[in-house]
Amino acid sequence: MSRRSSADKREVPADPTFASTTVTKFINSLMYDGKKSVAEGIFYEAVRIAEEKGGQSGINIFTAAVNNAKPALEVKSRRVGGATYQVPIEVRPERRTALAIKWLVMYARARSEKTMADRLASELLAAARGEGSTVKKKDDTHRMAEANKAFAHYRW
Repeated sequence: MSRRSSADKREVPADPTFASTTVTKFINSLMYDGKKSVAEGIFYEAVRIAEEKGGQSGINIFTAAVNNAKPALEVKSRRVGGATYQVPIEVRPERRTALAIKWLVMYARARSEKTMADRLASELLAAARGEGSTVKKKDDTHRMAEANKAFAHYRW
């Protein structure tokens, strides 16, 4: 444990278009090498494409995708004696959102569409419908936590 006091949480400014801090966090995780305006362009284009394909407002598709990707449980390695156990733990709300955003960006980058905006739009639409790689990752995480429920008493 650190002897110093814990770092203060920084306030993330709300996004100017949708007035949402989640959008700002998403754009920041999408960004490469400090190129924020490029990441903003990709995000807004992806939301516009998703709006055209999905038939509802883009911000609703985005929030549905993030909410469907949020995990409730995850496993953490815990060493007891000589053995390492995968102990299921509940995920804190900030970490839920962070994991959902991280997975959405990761699986959007892994898709095969031509531009990043197309890939992101497709991943957002799939996650909003409850399908796609991101939701599969969440389900796998939940399944792993369920399988290791016997080790829940090692929680700390």
